[in-house]
Amino acid sequence: MRAVTFQGLHTPLAFENIPDPQPDAGELVVKVGRCGICGSDLHMTEDAAYGCQKGDVLGHEFAGEVVEVGSTVSAYKPGDLVSVIPLVSCGTCEACRKGTVQWCEQFGLQGGGYAEYAKTRPNQCVKLPTDVSLADGAIIEPLAVALHGVNLSGMTTGERVLVLGAGPIGLATAFWAKRYGAAKVVVQDIADHQRERALSMGADGFVVDPADPVGSAERALGGKADVVFECVGIPGLIAQAVDQVRNDGTILLLGLCTKPDTFNSFAMLSKQVRLITSAFFTVQEYEAALAALESGSAEPRALVTDTITLDDTPTVFEGLKQRTAQCKVLIAP
Repeated sequence: MRAVTFQGLHTPLAFENIPDPQPDAGELVVKVGRCGICGSDLHMTEDAAYGCQKGDVLGHEFAGEVVEVGSTVSAYKPGDLVSVIPLVSCGTCEACRKGTVQWCEQFGLQGGGYAEYAKTRPNQCVKLPTDVSLADGAIIEPLAVALHGVNLSGMTTGERVLVLGAGPIGLATAFWAKRYGAAKVVVQDIADHQRERALSMGADGFVVDPADPVGSAERALGGKADVVFECVGIPGLIAQAVDQVRNDGTILLLGLCTKPDTFNSFAMLSKQVRLITSAFFTVQEYEAALAALESGSAEPRALVTDTITLDDTPTVFEGLKQRTAQCKVLIAP
């Protein structure tokens, strides 16, 4: 099959013809219909912390059609349309039974979406209803990531929410925060590209003011935030968020930052700020994201700005490493 593979750090992806995946007894093979290009995919090709190896097939936000099942697989059959939960798990341990698959001892990140076919396990698949498209199936993962962060934050109805970063995760966070009853949601970024998209997904305001990020956000919110969601992952934003959150408020980290960061712990302590980190999502949150799409919510679909072919992937992937007006780009292998 044709695949786009990792060639090395700071090196463009490249095409390879690799063997078609063959399922073991308890596995299945999916013909990839849509796969999202995630910001973490971009980081994986630039940062050794992710541990990518030459020949790896990236792509963990994907959905497709089941084309082959192993001898012991009974829950799925060829022709089923599924979204793949990209968290490798055994499916039987206590963590898996609870839906907290990120704590499974067999945990790993499922890739493979930048190819014509991918192998996975039945416990990582969720069937798509007839009114949910493959494109919808490919955006469930970022929606679930954002939902997990909102749930962990303890945000309550009527609170003021500040979202730092207008990428897909930041915009999805704004969607869930508003859906779950935030009185006011403001998204802050250093560029204006996603203003209209943010507003269409539930944000009440959009702030771009690098010279005065703290004051501009406070003016837009009408006060300091009850909850700040850091959805960028660059050093310095935790310290900024401490200035932006109210006394006894919460900062929730969703941005992936692999570099050391520093902040004034006294400033945080003196305000009794809660700093919470968020890792992946639960199966229940993945299903809740699917349910939001099945219910007809149009807002999350606004994340998708382009759909490209596998042939276009290496070039577009490199272009996305620079700030563009794109949001979520899907690959249609």
